[in-house]
Amino acid sequence: MLQPKDAINAYFSSSRDQQPQSLTEIDHIVFGIGSSLNSWPERRDYVKLWWDTQRMRGCVFVDQPLSALENSTDSHLLPPICVSEDTSRFKYTCRGGDRRAIRIARCVLETVRMFNNSSHEVRWYVFGDDDTIFIPENLARTLSKYDHRSWYYIGAASEIYESNRVFGNDMAFGGGGIALSSSLANVLAKIFDSCIERYPYLYGGDARIHACVLELGVGLSHEPGFHQFDLNGNALGILTSHSTRPLVSLHHMSHLDPLFPNSTTFSGFQHLFSAVEIDPLRILQLSVCYDRQYSWTISVSWGYTVQIESRHMFLRDVLRTQETFRPWQNFGGLASVYTFNTREYDPDPCKRPVTFFMEHVSSNPGDGTITSVYKQAYENCTYDPISSPRKIEEIRVFSTRFDPDIEQLKAPRRQCCDILPTSSTDVKVMEIGIRECKEDELIYMHP
Repeated sequence: MLQPKDAINAYFSSSRDQQPQSLTEIDHIVFGIGSSLNSWPERRDYVKLWWDTQRMRGCVFVDQPLSALENSTDSHLLPPICVSEDTSRFKYTCRGGDRRAIRIARCVLETVRMFNNSSHEVRWYVFGDDDTIFIPENLARTLSKYDHRSWYYIGAASEIYESNRVFGNDMAFGGGGIALSSSLANVLAKIFDSCIERYPYLYGGDARIHACVLELGVGLSHEPGFHQFDLNGNALGILTSHSTRPLVSLHHMSHLDPLFPNSTTFSGFQHLFSAVEIDPLRILQLSVCYDRQYSWTISVSWGYTVQIESRHMFLRDVLRTQETFRPWQNFGGLASVYTFNTREYDPDPCKRPVTFFMEHVSSNPGDGTITSVYKQAYENCTYDPISSPRKIEEIRVFSTRFDPDIEQLKAPRRQCCDILPTSSTDVKVMEIGIRECKEDELIYMHP
C-alpha cells in the first residue's frame, strides 16, 4: 500500500524524464491524405510535386477503389492508395454539410492503425487534403522544435476572421495540415470512434479531430507556416508577407491565379518548387533593404519576387499584407476581415510596387553561393528613366543556404540585405546580397 506521501507523489507525477531528441527527419513522419475517387485524378499532380517515395510513408484515402489504370499511372511517384473504411454507422446531422467529413476525420484512426507497429520509428502523423502542398523539409524542421514524446496538436487557423468565428479560432484547419505527435495520435486513435459519435452536428473532419483532442486535454500549438489559404484570386500579397517561420504548407491552390506570369496554376507551383529544391527553408523568407540614393524600399521574398517601392516605407508598413486577393466566401460585412494586417493594393498597376518574378535559381557547389534571378513583370506605364525603379530589368540575389538550428527556429530573426556594387556593366541590372543581421543592426533607411 502506498503511504500518503507516495500516493500524493503518484497522483501528481508527470511523464518520465526524457533525454533530448535528435532532429526530426522526413522519414519520421507518416502522412494521411484525404481524397476521393472524383477528386484524386485532378489533384494527384499536386501531391506528386512534394511527395518523395524513397523517403516518405503514408496513404491517400479514397472512398472507392480506383480503376486499374488510375491506380497504376505514375503510382511509383505517389503515396499508396487506401480505401477508407465504411462510416455509415456514424450519424451526420450538420445542415448544409457533407457526411464524408466523418470519413476524412477517421483518416487519423486508420493511419495510426496502419503504422503504429512500424519497424521504423514514427514520431509524427501529419494529415492534409489532396490539394494540400507540403514543403517536407520545412515540415520536418518545424516539428523538430517539439518533442514527439509529449502530446502536441499543431497547425493553424484560417486567414478569415469569420471562418474562425464559425469553426474555431483554436482549431488546426485540415487543409493547412494537422500534425499530431505519435504519443498523442496513438491515444487519440483508441478513443476516436467513441468520441466522434458525440459530435454528429460538426461540419468538417478537422472539427471532429479538434473536439476529440480537446477531450484529451490538449490545445493547439499554433505554427504560422501552415496555411489554410481560404482565399481566391491573386496570392501575391500573402506570399510576399510571409512570417519568419518556415513555409510548411499551402492549400486551395486551384482557386488561385497563377503565381508567375505566363504560367498555369500548376506550372507556377512547379516553378516555385525549383527554388524550394535548392533552399527550402529560405523560400518566401522576406528581407528588406533600402536604396538611399533614390529612396527606394526593396523587398525580397526569396524564390518568388522582388518588389521595389519608389518611396521610403518603414519596415512595419512593408510587412502589412498587400490585399491582392479576395475572401473564400461572401460573409457579408465581415467577408474581408482578415486575421492579419493589410494594406491597399492600388487598382492602378502603375502605382503599385514594381514587381520582379523569379526566373531561375542556381547553386555554386564550389563556394556555396546561391543565385536567384528575378525579371520585371512589365506594365505599360510612363516613368522617369532616371529615378523610377522601372528602369531596372533584372535583379540578381546572392545568398547561402539557409540552415537555422532549433534555437534559431524557436526565436527566428529576419535576415538583412544590401544593394551590392553591380558586377554587370548593364545599368538595368541590380544585385542584392542577403546575410545574417549584425547583433545590433536595425532594418531602416539610414540617413
